[in-house]
Amino acid sequence: MCVVDEWVERVDDQDRALGVVVGRGQAIREAWLHRVAVTVCRDERGRILVHRRSEQLSRFPGFHEAMVGGAVKVDESYEQAAARELAEELGIRVLPRLLFTFLNRSGLSPHWLGVHEVVMPTRVAADPDEVAWHGWLIDSELRSALLEWRFTPDSHEAFSRYLAFRAAQS
Repeated sequence: MCVVDEWVERVDDQDRALGVVVGRGQAIREAWLHRVAVTVCRDERGRILVHRRSEQLSRFPGFHEAMVGGAVKVDESYEQAAARELAEELGIRVLPRLLFTFLNRSGLSPHWLGVHEVVMPTRVAADPDEVAWHGWLIDSELRSALLEWRFTPDSHEAFSRYLAFRAAQS
């Protein structure tokens, strides 16, 4: 598989664009702030989509994730990036709702993370180059899985913040 670096825009510690375009790989290596968009995918019953990353991926192969996402490319909004990633990874075309952003320091390098949510159909056409397995878990099953399975580093923090956001909304 040929890995093509994505072009991202550097941002500051307030998530303001600096007007500097770099490859995502370089942004990670140099620990330069950039943007990433992720989406919590729920079905009509409230279950959350969890997936295991393909073994072919360069970052965290075989790890699980509680969200679908990736880098925000140059001239993209968080919402546009989240929608693009859902189409690329799961084959669904929806516009997720941005819930909040935060400066995430728990991944490979620091980045601004835009957390979205979408209610979607349970049938997806997952790209096998990206997704090795996927399943739907209720909140308690996902909490247990986060303790027992190998998840990407930012899954824990992002999902914890997502649950806190949802609790504050109720």
